[in-house]
Amino acid sequence: MVDELRVRGLLDRMGAEIDGLRRLAGHGDAELRRDEDLLAAVKYRFIVALEVCIDLGRHVVASEGLRAPLDYADVFAVLHEADLLDAETAAQLSDTARFRNLLVHGYATVDDRRVVEILRTRLDDLMRFRTALARAALG
Repeated sequence: MVDELRVRGLLDRMGAEIDGLRRLAGHGDAELRRDEDLLAAVKYRFIVALEVCIDLGRHVVASEGLRAPLDYADVFAVLHEADLLDAETAAQLSDTARFRNLLVHGYATVDDRRVVEILRTRLDDLMRFRTALARAALG
């Protein structure tokens, strides 16, 4: 059984991060790439938003007794397997979770153009995830 208070807190935090990313997306691509503080803010908000997605997903996975994810990216596949998340959103967020690993652990030099591209293309995925997990966890 899910901890509704925890789920609501995670959903609220995720909403705040998505709102912040949307505000940052209001800046032009060149400005974002040129201003290291703006770009750092985008990266940080993505890291937090994805951490919240992973935490929320893992909580639902455990609460529902689903198979244990192999890694962070697999959390979204497990949710899809349980019909709690659509295939496209699961695939996009699995890819974005791998991007999070690059940001956090610096496995490779992160291409600033890629950061801006993800900002432009993945916010709707985060919203779909938030909506789907709210529905699955809270009814």
